[in-house]
Amino acid sequence: MKTLSIKDIALKANVSITTVSFIINGKAKEKAISDAVIKKVQKIIKDSGYKPNQLARSLRTGTSHIIGLIVEDISNSFFSSIARLIEDKAYKKGYKIIYSSTENNVEKTKELINLFKVRKVDAYIISPIKGIEEDIQDLLNDNKPVILFDRNLPKLDTNYVGANHFEASYQAIESFIKDGKRNIALVTTDIDVQQITERFEGYKKSIIDYELPYQENLVLKIPFNQTETTTIKQIKELLKNTEIDAVLFATNYLAISGLKALKDLNKKIDDSFSIIGYDDHEAFELHSPSISTIQQPLEEIAEAIIQLILAQLATKTKLPDQQIVIPAKLIIRS
Repeated sequence: MKTLSIKDIALKANVSITTVSFIINGKAKEKAISDAVIKKVQKIIKDSGYKPNQLARSLRTGTSHIIGLIVEDISNSFFSSIARLIEDKAYKKGYKIIYSSTENNVEKTKELINLFKVRKVDAYIISPIKGIEEDIQDLLNDNKPVILFDRNLPKLDTNYVGANHFEASYQAIESFIKDGKRNIALVTTDIDVQQITERFEGYKKSIIDYELPYQENLVLKIPFNQTETTTIKQIKELLKNTEIDAVLFATNYLAISGLKALKDLNKKIDDSFSIIGYDDHEAFELHSPSISTIQQPLEEIAEAIIQLILAQLATKTKLPDQQIVIPAKLIIRS
């Protein structure tokens, strides 16, 4: 069967194209269209398999009921988990999510923002990197709701939702020290983003506050886009320092690489050597012994993001910006 156009549906129902349009766009009651006409048109639409052109509809109505989600890497378990939560919560409120990954590349991020502009998304949820401040400011100037999450861009006046990474990292190192550890390493990444910087600062401050010597050679910064094989090799080099008795991994994927390095070295996690990961991963629970981790409150972060987005979408005037920082939780496992 040939799919009918909106004009075909109007002819078949013996009503105007405008009437069909009002019914499709949920404005039938507002326009005082009778229940009999609504049911007649809806049956024709259902039987014909008619699908409205979403882009054309958004151009007519000014809204698409689509939210753009831009993250660092959707394959990372932290981003995929929070994307799923955001998607579920948005869907219940009548919005769909389209998302993509930046890979911490400024040009790719700019292209994605422009792509979402063309797609006429109603709002943006962005895990940003430095270098896109002007692009985000353009969105704000266009009165588009923008929520930054996971990492902030302090120079911009916009909404932000994230965890307290400094405090979480500080507590992880503190727990090592209280457990008798004295030569604590940090394996982190070299990208210049807020949450990574805060994790390093929390590590360093805890070391200094407990009057341990800060040792630069115990901080390993891994290039973001290098292969896992090279990362594992670098971690193994670090762990040749046999005085290291604990390691904090600043991301979950670095912790996974760390576990592989430990396996290659046949180095055990026991009373004399401990590790803590960042952002939980099912591998951490399955590993024997199970791996302690800093767990971000994904449900609370996703809920705060959606509530801010919906509040902004519900009003024509810009609401005061909110900076929502939710405590992360240190999970100590055996």
